[in-house]
Order: sequence, then C-alpha cells, then structure tokens
Amino acid sequence: MGHVTQDSWDAHYGEGRSFRPLDDAEVTLLRELVPAPPGGGHALDVGCGLGELARHLATAGYTVDALDHASAALGIAEQTPPESGTVRFVRCDIERDSLDALHSSYELIAFRLSYAFIGDRTRVLRRLRERLSPGGAVVVITPVAEAVPADRGGIALDEEEIALLSAGWHTAERHDAAGLAFLVLRDPVSGPVAYRGKGRPSPHALTGAGVVVTDEAGHVLLGRSRKGTWELPGGKNDGGESFVEAAVRELEEETGLTARAADARVLAILMDAVDGMPRVTAAVRVVGFCGEPAVREPELIHRWEWHDIADLPTFAADLFTPSAHVLNVVWPGLLPDLPPVHRYPLA
Repeated sequence: MGHVTQDSWDAHYGEGRSFRPLDDAEVTLLRELVPAPPGGGHALDVGCGLGELARHLATAGYTVDALDHASAALGIAEQTPPESGTVRFVRCDIERDSLDALHSSYELIAFRLSYAFIGDRTRVLRRLRERLSPGGAVVVITPVAEAVPADRGGIALDEEEIALLSAGWHTAERHDAAGLAFLVLRDPVSGPVAYRGKGRPSPHALTGAGVVVTDEAGHVLLGRSRKGTWELPGGKNDGGESFVEAAVRELEEETGLTARAADARVLAILMDAVDGMPRVTAAVRVVGFCGEPAVREPELIHRWEWHDIADLPTFAADLFTPSAHVLNVVWPGLLPDLPPVHRYPLA
C-alpha cells in the first residue's frame, strides 16, 4: 500500500475510526508464543494506533515503546493508561524519522495491522531487527489478501509478501488468529546476497562486437559478405562472453588473425534497431595481432581486404550498417549521412 500521510491518519482517528479490536485468539497466541521474560523485557509496538496492543503487552510484563506517526492517535492513546506496567508513546514515522529515541534492545517487536501500510518494508524491518535481543521475536499480525475484498487489498499481505517476510529468518512460524495471519519470526538470517535470473527471457535484442584492425600502413580490414556488403570482423556474443572476448574470438574465427584481450579495447556501445529488434554493438579497437587475414568462413565471407580509410566515404558498394557506425567511432565524421544510432562512448 505504501506510505500513508500523517494527515490521512490524523483524519482517520479524528473522525472516531479505529481498527479491529485485539481479540482472545491474539491474546492467547501472544501469551503462549512470546511471553515476557522473567523479570520483564522491552517491547516495541510499531504503528500502535490507539494503543490497545501496547497496553496489553505492558500488563503482560513488558516495558513498551509504542510508535505511531499520527498525533491524533497518540493523543487518544495517552488518555488510557495500562492496568499495570509502563507504556511510552512516541510520535515517529518509522520510514522517515530517526530511530535514536528507541531503546537499544527489544525482546519483542510487534506490528499489529500495520505492516501492510509500510512502503519500504525490507529496509524498515532490517533496521528494527538490529535492535532485536538475542532470542527475541518479531510478531506480525496481519490480514491476508485472500480474506479481504479486492478493493481493500492494501490493508493485507498476500502470500508472496508473507513468504518474502518469512524468508529473512531461521525460524518463521505462522498461526491463525481468528482469520488473521499471526507470524512469529526469530533469529534473523544474515549472509552474502545471492543472485539468480527470472527464467528464460524472450528473445529481445541482438548483441555483438565490430572489430577494427589496421595494418602497419594504417589500412583497415573489411570483408566482402555473401550478402553483398563490406563489413568489419565481428559477430554475436556467446553466453557469458564479454564484448572484448567476443571480438578476439570472432576475429580469429573469421580471419585467422589472433589477438590478446589486452590488445582490445571497447571504445563505445552503439544501439540501433533491425526489423524492430534492438541491436547493440560494441565498437572494439584491436591494436595488436598476429597472422595474415584468410577466409575461414567461406559460407559468410568471399574475401578479406585491407582498405584505405580515405576511400570509405566514396565506396561504390554498401557498408554493413553496424560496421559503418563502428568505423565512425574510430574515425569520427568520416562517413556521411549515417542512419540513426544511439552512441555511448566509453572513457
């Protein structure tokens, strides 16, 4: 649902509205699953509203900090002290305000009917769990999306959100509290971030490298394609292959020239489109190589020739468009009236 403004909450409570009262099922689960430690403990009630949960926890033996960012709610809550124990009501926007006013350590951190209203849930919970005592618990009491009308989904958590919330803990228990999900989270998980994809993507773009090599006289190497164009050495990346690696590999596969990755440099990334598909080409300059060019893929290239750079603007044959863009990176302004391209030069 995201962040709801203080004015909206003040209006909510100012009009005499509240939320579902704390019921016996919740009270029973709180008593059985998160009782106050012997001698008492500290509890934090996040989004305390009118203070019903905070007063219950104080009576049960906790010293309670009860937070809300609606001044109207806190004004009403402070008028009813707990039957026993201590509640300190604190005006705090949990997403935006400093947490310096909080106690350093809590045995219980509770969100009752409030977690769904937090926008930056992951960040907020990570900051709060830093104040969770060893062996302490976070309790989230929330409606579930499937049990509320579709137009009120913002007050509830769906199963994906509940799974995401539970995944950050070594122990995550879920109970039913008269139709509410009652989650008890203990022992937060910490460790290196993991990486994964989202399944096989739909074909979307062509990526590859165009390779500029010149001989000792400064001539540039172009191949005469079976499709009737002149083009630079180069081709598509293999999976997991960098543009430099692709350039060096394609240069050898197509021409027999060998080069080291250290002698290849990406000068710019170019993007245009072919038949409605994005095409991304790396302009790669190779400054050192061994061998003499030879036709290694005769089904694609008739022959390789070294050309005078000054001749390129007046070629009597077509240049392959991506090769023309790459050449123009190395020799800016050399080729007139190029088709449109997005160019991202690299330092």
